[in-house]
Amino acid sequence: MLTHQFNPYSACTSILVGKNATADGSTLIGRNEDSRAAWAKKFVVHPHQEFDEPQTFTSSDADHPFTMTLPKIRAKYTATPEWTAKYGLFEEDGINEYGVAMSATESTYCNARVLAADPYVQDGIGEEAMVTVVLPYIRSAREGVERLGQIVETKGTYETNGILFSDDDEVWYMETGAGHYWVAQRIPDDAYAVVANQLAIQEIDIADHENYLFASGIRDFVVDHDLADTSNGFNFRDVFGTRDLSDQHYNTPRVWDGQRYFTPEVDQDPESFDLPFIQRANRLIHVDEVQHYLASHYEGTPFDPVGSGSDADKHRYRPISLAKTQESHVLQLRPDMPVGRQGIHWLAMGVSAESVYVPFFANVDDTPAAYQVATEKYDPTSAYWIFKLVGVLVDAHYHQLHGRLADVQKELAIQLGHHLIETDAAVAKMTGDQLTTTLTEANTKAAEIALTAMQQLTAELITTSTDLSPLNYNTDLNL
Repeated sequence: MLTHQFNPYSACTSILVGKNATADGSTLIGRNEDSRAAWAKKFVVHPHQEFDEPQTFTSSDADHPFTMTLPKIRAKYTATPEWTAKYGLFEEDGINEYGVAMSATESTYCNARVLAADPYVQDGIGEEAMVTVVLPYIRSAREGVERLGQIVETKGTYETNGILFSDDDEVWYMETGAGHYWVAQRIPDDAYAVVANQLAIQEIDIADHENYLFASGIRDFVVDHDLADTSNGFNFRDVFGTRDLSDQHYNTPRVWDGQRYFTPEVDQDPESFDLPFIQRANRLIHVDEVQHYLASHYEGTPFDPVGSGSDADKHRYRPISLAKTQESHVLQLRPDMPVGRQGIHWLAMGVSAESVYVPFFANVDDTPAAYQVATEKYDPTSAYWIFKLVGVLVDAHYHQLHGRLADVQKELAIQLGHHLIETDAAVAKMTGDQLTTTLTEANTKAAEIALTAMQQLTAELITTSTDLSPLNYNTDLNL
């Protein structure tokens, strides 16, 4: 049996959608960042900066002292860093001023045979640094793959990851394998892909550089170390990936759930090792459907942890949305718009199933104040903790309170969607500083709409919960 090199820190679920597979022609990439049940995140924007000399990046992760020289020009970009930089920055996701989006990473696993031939590099690059050293320096999704690939080849990496890139034309998924090797595949324009903590890319066409990119010498590496016979093709998942029991209960069911939702006519086994990486939907995909998938916990199946299945079924598979989700994001690049208006950074703080995706324009000078507050313990002024508190209160009496949360989520989706439409109309003829200032104000308004509603819901949930105590009795009011 092939073994995992399990990373207890990060475990995520990702989705990528090509421009001709979406209802409005947008490219979409999204991911749940799953780590710990209480690990706060911020939402920030880093300004465009130009330095006299190249800058040096040095990781704050003492276990993995990665360092590299950076270009003198750093583009503006959004990001969602941790509340603390002690273990690394983990900026995770963002959109830069050139209209390029990046999400990193989908933690995956490489098998022992491959790692024996090319071990991890202790001071190589890892998830925590990837967005920081790549996103501000790229002008296309393809360029993002190439930049990160060059870093992995020359500096090495200490873990196996999947990385999502997009611009308004192309969507790419990249996977690292072992210490220095990687591949990437362009998602076909009419297709989507869902990924869940396992290497996913299948056949690599070495001759097709329009749709596949890869580390130099990767096929020779495979052949020289007797990892596979590539004379009849090169399946990256089969050669570098894992096929074990944890995949069948932790990973593949989440891929099955996504393909069940978007391509329901396909009958598949949730424990299959052979679910396809590239899939076509039975309809054009809307951004809210991507969000619905990232908020899924197998609703409508026996495997829903809060459903009506047997106890064994309810705990059989790891759900997509779970308590350890720190934030969930969908990065939307809309077609036929100037770059200053096309990027929307949809962000749900905390557990996606119990939160709200707030649409934030990427071309801004600042982020809402509450989204810049992130603390180790609960803070009522922090957006992360405001959303998290609602989930904690609902979880305590889930079946009694979840319906009210669902009502508020629907109301907010309507309000925030209308706010987005109104803002688009208001800024249609704006450019430059006026556009950026107006979009910054629009983001503040969107945050206010969402946070006010969640704070009001918190008050309602607390009040309702007072009568749900187990220390209760049907008291005769006449006594």
